[in-house]
Amino acid sequence: MTRRLLILSVFLIPLQAGAQTGNSAGPEKWESSISAFETRDAASPPPTEALLFVGSSSIRMWDLKRSWPDKSTINNGFGGSTLADSIHHFDRLFTPYSPGAIVLYAGDNDIKKGLNAPEVARDFETLASLIQSAFPEVPVIYIAIKPSIARRELWPEMKQANDLIAALCNEQKYWFFADISAPMLKDGKEVPPAKWFIKDGLHLSAFGYQKWTSVVNGILEKAMPGE
Repeated sequence: MTRRLLILSVFLIPLQAGAQTGNSAGPEKWESSISAFETRDAASPPPTEALLFVGSSSIRMWDLKRSWPDKSTINNGFGGSTLADSIHHFDRLFTPYSPGAIVLYAGDNDIKKGLNAPEVARDFETLASLIQSAFPEVPVIYIAIKPSIARRELWPEMKQANDLIAALCNEQKYWFFADISAPMLKDGKEVPPAKWFIKDGLHLSAFGYQKWTSVVNGILEKAMPGE
């Protein structure tokens, strides 16, 4: 069987937890975005063994062809989404595909909306359970929640969540933790330099995506040797 890889960076809210019940719109508010993915796929069936990206705006805004010009990519990013949203739409975001890798990024929005680090870690376990059931032999790379200028006050909670998720990844044979915070906070900085972001101080610049791509590629080389 071809070895497949899942690259993950999402924190999903467990269905039983109800952590997002304060959001009156709920995950159904993303119906138009999810439907757009399905319309796209119907018009042009996605390739197998592609890099499948799922998550919030850091995924949606990623120029995948620029980062991976020699690989097939699928972008299922829907900006502003949380882990609860990805869990709710799991069967439409993940299971229709036979990816060579899945790249996921979310978590900023979850903590911004009030989740704490242990809740985020439990949410990650919920997502991991779904993925392991659907893709039992797929390695996983989790891309950490990023530090940012716009949400600097939330970084301590985000870092704690990252630490908990890293420990969970280390317990699993095929799971890898991509610590993108290390290069963003070099030289003891508490906030990344402005060059990592566009003007809003939250979303990545071309420089930021270039560095993230390098981190992801480094793990891909370990997780998929010879690919």
